[in-house]
Amino acid sequence: MGGRLVEGPTIARTILDWEAELRGWLAPFLERLGHRARRRMCPLYVSGLIGPGDRKSVQPMAERLAPNDYDQLHHFIAGGVWDLAPLERELLIQADRLVGGSDAVLVIDDTAVPKKGKSFGRCCCAICFGTG
Repeated sequence: MGGRLVEGPTIARTILDWEAELRGWLAPFLERLGHRARRRMCPLYVSGLIGPGDRKSVQPMAERLAPNDYDQLHHFIAGGVWDLAPLERELLIQADRLVGGSDAVLVIDDTAVPKKGKSFGRCCCAICFGTG
């Protein structure tokens, strides 16, 4: 199974290894995390969230991605107390690089992401425009 051609307004390339692309995209953020264990766990956590596998809680992600590192992954997620300012600065730098321009606006709309389950927290309904 080869890569697939992805075309968009700014990219046209073959994606063969999404994990390598993710590592490249995360690199500037990992530098800002400081601690070595955080730099190691962050890519595992992000790939667990966006990668294959329906269950996105810590235990199933650890079983898929880091079978011997459940405790470290759990600590990264649950006990991660660190200064967010360096990460937020890097996010601004990367968003500006991608969007560009002094009058540019970045809009993130997660209503197109289908939700699972029947419970939606405190709201009475869930809207998902991407499902028709």
